[in-house]
Amino acid sequence: MNTRQFYGKGLPYLKLEDLQGKLIVIEGPDCSGRSTQISLLKEWLEAKGHAVLDTGFKRSTLVGNVILEAKKGNTLGKTTLSLLYSTDFADQLENKIIPALSAGYIVLADRYIFTMMARDIVRGASKEWLTKLFGFALVPDMIFYIHLDPDLLLHRTFAKYGHLDYWESGMDLCLSGDMLESFKKYHSLLGEEFKILAEEYSFIKINGKENVEKIQAQLRKHIREFLEVD
Repeated sequence: MNTRQFYGKGLPYLKLEDLQGKLIVIEGPDCSGRSTQISLLKEWLEAKGHAVLDTGFKRSTLVGNVILEAKKGNTLGKTTLSLLYSTDFADQLENKIIPALSAGYIVLADRYIFTMMARDIVRGASKEWLTKLFGFALVPDMIFYIHLDPDLLLHRTFAKYGHLDYWESGMDLCLSGDMLESFKKYHSLLGEEFKILAEEYSFIKINGKENVEKIQAQLRKHIREFLEVD
């Protein structure tokens, strides 16, 4: 039985009973290992005979490049940034996720509306406004959240990039004049919001401190049980 639904009013034209695929979301901060885990899941699921689509932030052909260019100036307003990301997500939902679900694919989403909500709430957005804004989003079949403490996240970020990003450090929030301190404060705030979202939206929490193989094993166990396959 198909129990697909929207978080809010949704898309009036869409027949939910046509969406026979599965939508699996993996949330977590940058450098939490999301992309690696999704790549491994995609390979595993395809080997099991499933058609799989992976998608994520800033991959929209409509505004993906616009977001990248706009963020370079470090001058975007909070509402503008929020609306750009929601437009990017809406474009991907309509032109990638929904068609894939209609074709029976398993869609692996590298973050979903929850990262955008957490970021926006930390920046002062109303949760009520965000709930209405993302009311067109489909409710995923499974939501995983890979969580890490800010200190380990900081270490991984330097190991991967060699520097900190202005936006990912929350410098626009003026939490601290020191980027290292701002990064830790910002991700602590995000972590608190994710705790709230995790309870509200029934996330399956995964400890990001574990190694890649152990995390992958946990993800596969949950997905295997959900799909009822070996």
